[in-house]
Amino acid sequence: MIHYQLRCSRGHEFDGWFRDSAAFTKQAAAKLVECPECGDAAVSRALMAPSLGRKGNAKAKAAPSPAIDQQGMDQQGMDQRGVLATKPAEPVGAAMPDQLRAMLQKLRAEVETQCEHVGQHFAEEARAIHNGESKARGIYGQATPEQAEALADDGIEVARIPWVPRADG
Repeated sequence: MIHYQLRCSRGHEFDGWFRDSAAFTKQAAAKLVECPECGDAAVSRALMAPSLGRKGNAKAKAAPSPAIDQQGMDQQGMDQRGVLATKPAEPVGAAMPDQLRAMLQKLRAEVETQCEHVGQHFAEEARAIHNGESKARGIYGQATPEQAEALADDGIEVARIPWVPRADG
């Protein structure tokens, strides 16, 4: 399954899961994918940044990123270690529910504990693992939207994870 961030012609963004890139293309062309907010069937893939997590045991360390904001992220959505950290979407007029934040913090802790941070080399390393050229393990890091698209088109499963601040501070 491939996860895509989608956008309708009116600018609403939402998630969609598809068997592969061709399945999305076929369904979108047949107007079978609709915006849940307005029902618009003119839907395209939005820019997204992937993160891949599987069981592993090593964690890499990266240098701090410059220009960190109040949520601990720079302008590209990277946290202090350079890890892709998409800012959590806040529902209009409401704060993120505590239960959701706690689940996302637990997910982050699990990814950081079980997977190796490969930083800017995410796309290359994911492809090497997929092709059997590198040891199979869970990894996370950054990739450009174009790199994410190429990985998905080649059947390499990646996912974007909302990267909330750690529970311990």
